[in-house]
Amino acid sequence: MTKKFEASGPAAALDEKKPPLWIWIQLFLDSASWVVAIILALLLRYEMGIREEQLVSATIIMGVAVVVQALAGYALALYRGRYPFGSFQEAKALVFVTVIVAASITLSLLVLYEAIGIGRSVGLIAFPFACLFMGAARYAKRLYVEGKNRPGDGAQNTLIYGAGFLGNSLLTRMLQEADSPYFPVGLIDDDPTKKHLRLSGVQVLGRGDDLPAVIRRTRATVLVLAFSHVEASVVRRISDAVTGLNIRVLVLPPLRDMLGGGAPKGFSDFRDVAVEDLIGRRPVDIKVDEIAGYIKGKRVLVTGAGGSIGSELCRQITQFSPAELIMLDHDETGLQHTQISITGRGLLAGRDTVLANIRDAAALQEIFEDRRPEVVFHAAALKHAPLLQQYPIEAWKTNVLGTLNVLRAAGRTGVSHFVNISTDKAANPTTALGHSKRVAEKLTAWMARQTGRKFVSVRFGNVMGSRGSMLPLFTEQIRVGGPVTVTDPEITRFFMTIPEACQLVIQAGAIGRGGEVLILDMGEPVKILDVAERMIAMSGKEIEIIYTGLRPGEKLHEELVGTGELDERPLHPKISHTQARVQDPAGLNLEAWLARVEAEQGIDIASIPDDEADEPGGNIRVAS
Repeated sequence: MTKKFEASGPAAALDEKKPPLWIWIQLFLDSASWVVAIILALLLRYEMGIREEQLVSATIIMGVAVVVQALAGYALALYRGRYPFGSFQEAKALVFVTVIVAASITLSLLVLYEAIGIGRSVGLIAFPFACLFMGAARYAKRLYVEGKNRPGDGAQNTLIYGAGFLGNSLLTRMLQEADSPYFPVGLIDDDPTKKHLRLSGVQVLGRGDDLPAVIRRTRATVLVLAFSHVEASVVRRISDAVTGLNIRVLVLPPLRDMLGGGAPKGFSDFRDVAVEDLIGRRPVDIKVDEIAGYIKGKRVLVTGAGGSIGSELCRQITQFSPAELIMLDHDETGLQHTQISITGRGLLAGRDTVLANIRDAAALQEIFEDRRPEVVFHAAALKHAPLLQQYPIEAWKTNVLGTLNVLRAAGRTGVSHFVNISTDKAANPTTALGHSKRVAEKLTAWMARQTGRKFVSVRFGNVMGSRGSMLPLFTEQIRVGGPVTVTDPEITRFFMTIPEACQLVIQAGAIGRGGEVLILDMGEPVKILDVAERMIAMSGKEIEIIYTGLRPGEKLHEELVGTGELDERPLHPKISHTQARVQDPAGLNLEAWLARVEAEQGIDIASIPDDEADEPGGNIRVAS
């Protein structure tokens, strides 16, 4: 039986260090380029009249060129695999090496001119020919490799919208990966100067207005938006232009998301256009890294950590190196999901997760005394407005008394920063949800006055993708074939993304002054009917929209700043500061609060003086 032995020891180590075959081939081609270039230089220098002895002498110059090319090329890593083949980086290194070789030839001819009888200008004449030949060899190699690796027949015809740096990078990637699911058949760009531009042989075929014609001509089935920042208005315009053309529109996530999730996922980073892209929210210009110093090295507690806002808060807080993150919720499944998203494990066995209900004042006090948090983000709340309208006492128990329990525990244990997460429905409230959150703002302001610490509230509108928002509801209604329910054709709402909302919440803990309510400028309100129609169009289904009418206490248009509240922006152009009125817990009265919730459904809240509209136990005047 024959045994096979593998090389080991020093011999194997030497073998592993041998240059690959393609490097020897490249060095041979570069050497041949200099030989041919020097012959051509001699023919031009002596007008095709080369003597035999000059050819013999030329071999000395050729030898100098080959040796210097090898040494300089190795020194500059041209033959060590440092540069991608056919790249600009390799071209720069190649030119530099060629200049060194040409200078060496010229210096040799100056010294040996009388001995070999060859003109000193031969090196200078040979230089451009050598550059041309070596560059041509590399370009031919690049064309061969790219042609060999092009996507197969199963790849989908793809248009790339954007012929800039990102578009060119995507195009190169699609062409060089043999298993790419996308084959680029054209580029789209709105810049008129790029009308006839070609990138890697793929031409700019038109502008955005030409999309329908280009799609039909190229039979493209995929359109990739190669923008670093996709404006919602642009996405809407493109989406409208390709409606009915049976083409899939893909976008790229922000670069920080692509690089922040571990190993690159390749073309799986592409995703379909979502309704969030169509609604659009420009990120608020907040320097989170600069203002989140109050979190670093501190014990931070988040209530409602299993919810949409609470879980995102926890994920963002971990980026600022808190001494300890305490995630509190009464939803054990939600806590597990949050823990998995942060640590990759959902064992629920550590001290980072705490199972408790904010309605339980005694349990909260015990937890705060044991863990001694220094910063608290209060995200726990009931938030489904129609359900709370039917069961307002539940809103009172959680949003009012539960918040008071958290505030009292925080006040007694020396919490320095407390951020209460509120809602736009607390501005001129007309629902049980709005009234309960309004009282929570006032209780927070009361505790700020009692402690002299930074106890603030943050108010914002609907959060896209959160549990209880309309977008998941519309998605499910479309999935089952409809109908899609809209309360009123004219109803509007403010929208923001979950990360944006949480950035604001974190910033509030730094810039807010005790007792304030911070309100984000959320831009223009979005018409709900437009959102429903776009989601139906994206689904490609024929689905009916029915109008159910406004529910008790529901506003046609939400507000962010209530009657009598100031809209001051002393620290940030997108963040308003207003001072919440103080509510002493001793004055809380459930019966009076329930009466107000019932009486103020559907009335003109602006007709009620501010000192009567929100104060439990005060008089109520119903508009006639």
